[in-house]
Amino acid sequence: MKSTSRQKQNPGGSPRPLDRIAGHFQKYYQLWLLALPGMALTLMFAYIPMSGLVIVFKDYNYKDGIFGSPWVGFKNFEFFFSNFSKAWRATQNTIILNLFYTVFGTAVAVMLAVMFNEIRHKKYLKVTQSLSIMPYFISWVVAGGILRALLNYDGGTINNVLVSFGMERVDFYNNPKYWRFILTLCNIWKGAGYNGIIYFSTIAGFDTSLYESAQVDGANLWKRIRYITIPLLKPTIIIMFLLSIGKIMSGDLTMMMSITNLSPMLLETTDIIDTYVYRSVIGMGDFVMGSAVGIYQSIFGFALVLFSNWLVGKFDKEYRLF
Repeated sequence: MKSTSRQKQNPGGSPRPLDRIAGHFQKYYQLWLLALPGMALTLMFAYIPMSGLVIVFKDYNYKDGIFGSPWVGFKNFEFFFSNFSKAWRATQNTIILNLFYTVFGTAVAVMLAVMFNEIRHKKYLKVTQSLSIMPYFISWVVAGGILRALLNYDGGTINNVLVSFGMERVDFYNNPKYWRFILTLCNIWKGAGYNGIIYFSTIAGFDTSLYESAQVDGANLWKRIRYITIPLLKPTIIIMFLLSIGKIMSGDLTMMMSITNLSPMLLETTDIIDTYVYRSVIGMGDFVMGSAVGIYQSIFGFALVLFSNWLVGKFDKEYRLF
């Protein structure tokens, strides 16, 4: 009787929007109750604080507070672009290094995942996974100390090996041309194991009958990897790539400080946006200008995600994020 009366109230015969919403919540109220704490925390710690972003357009002072301070427009952005050559160098280095991290890091992580999938002995698999993920839990400070022990000019392991083969020592910490390669290796060493386990968990869910059928048809290991594992893993790789594109304008300040010590001799290839901002304003305590650059990074990264998502949709719409 209730549904009949509702339909009479709606000339089209279909339930009204409010009735559909009420029916949805009545049917799935338990799921909404489960999601409510997470939604509340996300709202409190992710969205409500975004109102404070207005600070980047103000001349902030403690007396007037965020909303009472006078407006200055885009003045807080001027310092970043006042020296355009250094700002462009930092932007360029950030994009190049993050592309290296994403492309080569993904390749190594996928190779590790495929290797994990081919290990049949459970004990060896657990040991291999544990060893591969261990660097992820080592701080960049410790990693920087290990790297200095390897690259130090006087007593570094690598220079000692070079001398033993009759070659000259290399002053790594005064030569910037090596550091894109070094930083990429450090990033892969620290994160490839963790990402490899993520890809491996995806591979573990594949239908094993596909591999069994291919083996019966005479496909060897490499053909099974090429024609079954990689194509099935492709959606996960694309999603992870799109997510990483959103962070392509951000850098790891802790990594740079620990690995390079922010050496002026290496800034040509290691000065990223985060280190440039740290040296320019954060070190002086002017966090408003640092927040302004954070807005610049976020907007630029969001635009790159939209473009990458559109580009992926041109090839296959099923692989898009939205």
